Amino acid sequence: MIEAQNVYFGYDNKRNILEEISFKVKKGELCAIFGPNGVGKSTLFKCIIGFLKPKRGNIYIENKDIKKMPIEDISKLIAYVPQEHKPPFPYLVKEIVLMGRTPHLGGIFGPKKEDKEKALEAMETIGISYLADRPYTELSGGQRQLVLLARALVQETKAMVLDEPTSALDFRNQMMIWDTLRKLTKKGMPIIVSVHDPNHMLWFCDRVIILHNKKIIANGNPNNVLNEEVLKVLYGDICKIKELDNSLKIVMPNIC
Repeated sequence: MIEAQNVYFGYDNKRNILEEISFKVKKGELCAIFGPNGVGKSTLFKCIIGFLKPKRGNIYIENKDIKKMPIEDISKLIAYVPQEHKPPFPYLVKEIVLMGRTPHLGGIFGPKKEDKEKALEAMETIGISYLADRPYTELSGGQRQLVLLARALVQETKAMVLDEPTSALDFRNQMMIWDTLRKLTKKGMPIIVSVHDPNHMLWFCDRVIILHNKKIIANGNPNNVLNEEVLKVLYGDICKIKELDNSLKIVMPNIC
């Protein structure tokens, strides 16, 4: 479980970016964080994984207060897939993926045969085995996102957060990512993912947390809490929600 209790965050003493942030994501839930650019989604993720320290409030992963944990222990509990990653050296793809095993390596000991096998298995699961010997720095943005997901998988954590994991992917790979995340939640993993496409949130997620003006304005099943009024608050009068014959909802732009 991932839990936030009354979290406040700001980069200085004058202005908060997040206020009164409280939620629980249970085991087996795929939760979307939804809101306009600049609302604080990435900042919230960095608080969850311990990269940033909230001014107030607490964050728990598997009932453990991350404020009291070294980053090495946090990385055994939760994996993070950032929007982008720029390594200082042209590592090979297989080396980037293998870095996900770092929390499980002891002291000065390097990766074992088992670690390398798990890295290969993760690349196969994501469908990027053919990229294994390519320099990571030569890949497209979409290919890099797939590599970072494979790195997160091989980390073998209890939870995962992903910051816009499908933003640079073609349609096929977007669906593959969502399928992979759904399979992980079926095994009991709680996952939080930032989403810009409201349809992805409606179709694939169990829960949505909607951010606006520093705070959570809605939290619950996407089909229950996402409506045209909420969309208008977030983006103005630019879209509408239609319900198809099979009760599946779809968000459409008003120009259609």
